[in-house]
Amino acid sequence: MMERDRREQRRRLIVGGSLALIAIMLVSFAFAGWHWAFHDLPSAPQSAAELWNVRREPAVTLADREGRVLAVRGPLYARAVALESLPEHVPQAFLAIEDQRFYQHTGVDFRGVARALWRNFRAGATVEGGSTITMQLVKNLMLTPDRELRRKIQEMRLARALERQLSKTEILELYLNRIYLGARAYGIEAAAERYFDKSATELTLAEAALLAALPKAPSRLDPTVNLDAARARAAQVLAAMEEAGYITATEHAEALADPAEPVADTSDPNATSNWGHAFDMALAEAQRLVPGDIPDLIIRTTLDPALARAANETVERVLSEQGEAANAGEAAIVLLAPDGAIRAFAGGRDYRDSQFNRALQAQRQPGSAFKPIVFAAALEAGYDPSSAVWDEPVDLEGWTPQNFSGSYRGLVTLQEALKRSINTVAVQVADEVGIGRIVEMGHRLGIRSDLPELPAIALGAAEVNLVELTAAYSVFANDGERRAPYFILSITNSRGDVLYEHRDPGAERALETETAQAMSTMLQDVVMTGTGRRAALPGRASAGKTGTSQSFRDAWFIGYTADYTAGVWVGNDDDSPMENVTGGGLPAQIWRDFMVRVHEGLPARALSAPAPRTRSEREERLAAFYSDLSSAFSELLEDGASPSER
Repeated sequence: MMERDRREQRRRLIVGGSLALIAIMLVSFAFAGWHWAFHDLPSAPQSAAELWNVRREPAVTLADREGRVLAVRGPLYARAVALESLPEHVPQAFLAIEDQRFYQHTGVDFRGVARALWRNFRAGATVEGGSTITMQLVKNLMLTPDRELRRKIQEMRLARALERQLSKTEILELYLNRIYLGARAYGIEAAAERYFDKSATELTLAEAALLAALPKAPSRLDPTVNLDAARARAAQVLAAMEEAGYITATEHAEALADPAEPVADTSDPNATSNWGHAFDMALAEAQRLVPGDIPDLIIRTTLDPALARAANETVERVLSEQGEAANAGEAAIVLLAPDGAIRAFAGGRDYRDSQFNRALQAQRQPGSAFKPIVFAAALEAGYDPSSAVWDEPVDLEGWTPQNFSGSYRGLVTLQEALKRSINTVAVQVADEVGIGRIVEMGHRLGIRSDLPELPAIALGAAEVNLVELTAAYSVFANDGERRAPYFILSITNSRGDVLYEHRDPGAERALETETAQAMSTMLQDVVMTGTGRRAALPGRASAGKTGTSQSFRDAWFIGYTADYTAGVWVGNDDDSPMENVTGGGLPAQIWRDFMVRVHEGLPARALSAPAPRTRSEREERLAAFYSDLSSAFSELLEDGASPSER
């Protein structure tokens, strides 16, 4: 009896130990399986906002002043659209083909999974995935695209967690705005714009069905590449919509009879090159205005695309026709509106050949194009346009500047000296008023580059860029008011959040109106009868100044009308000399040809400053003589001369 009890006790111990071992093994296997499946599982997001920018590839959209897209770098994103703003048939198309039980399941549709497993078993291949819209969202935004069991288990767990955190509306809205729909388009709005050139809020039933056909195989079903396959899949979507009760048989038949027709790809195949300099300029400015890492930006610029194309086309045409003979390889243009907005610019001939922006980045010597700054300082110091100055050899502590012509005209007025771009007069005037005053005037007019206090600055020996020099001339056009040039109107992200918006700071008084208008009258004379005659616009008042640096390395023309101020530079990137190219040659021609196109359709308007009086050369000499004589008498009177001496 006792022996039997002992055997029973041993048996129980063995069974108990075996069961414990089995339990331990099961727990170990479960733990190992859990670790295998979930050791690298990302945490579920706590809000929809966390998912908007997850895995969003960097993308930048460049837009013109009206908000029209010029080009995109990276994937195509668009503004997010709210579910309530879409026609009902848009989300219904996706629900019908991707997840008919979306509003019944809690992230995982086990009935759908079972159905997919059975169909795949019968077909002997994967013909149905069983993924819900929530699972697809998780897969696209939080997991790797690997098609394996472990990833599927993770997908299911995260989908259930996501459904506990977000509402069905939030999940479906995220899905529609983040799903990849081919042709680099992410989201329903970007795809609607890409394939149908309209907003998703305007999609027809047939168009919605075509877009809902794409998530299955967005590249293979791209309607711009394989329209027949895309339409066949869209027919399945329509059938599923009727089956789900979203549309009637009549609506189904009408959509089939009138299928969606994608528009041709209107994007510019050379957009990166055509707008490359603008892209670089916008990005550099955006990084200054909106610091930090932002995955997608929509930058609305001040550009007028028609005028920007005119700038590039003019540069290329003139240099193609005359550049080789003149050994002139490059050119740049800047066009400013009266408020400082950069309406157009050409940074060079071809962005594909060189990404260097000559309108903004090139620091070159302006030559005589700097003289208006010298003469503006002289007017402030007491000179006037009729003041007489001697054009004669000058020696400033061993520096003996020469005139371009190599000759001297004797007594001339300040206006004539500017019109004929006489170097000796500019040097004498600068020496008289003080180089420091010249430098201060340059900075006051908007020159941001360093201006050394050297006598040679009177002849434009300091280096400046085209944008700032053009902006300085706009002060004369604006009657002495300075408006800083700007390029960006606003910066947003694809959700529509405004990250930056330009605020007009107003104008700053840089010159007295009388001084600015006197300069403007003198600059009109340069175009009418001086070195800038080649820039004259038919039937339209304009003003400006030529400039040529030493050895013909740089040639400029900066000028303005009542509507715009524009600057042109011509030269070579390696600083090699051109063949006798002056500011009154190629730059003046480019400026004229460009500005003729800029002003097409605009009424001719006079400048605010009065036009100069046209004088013959003899009259100019007499004017200088009488001005000099008047000055002499004034000096005698100021010195207290006796009545007999007067």
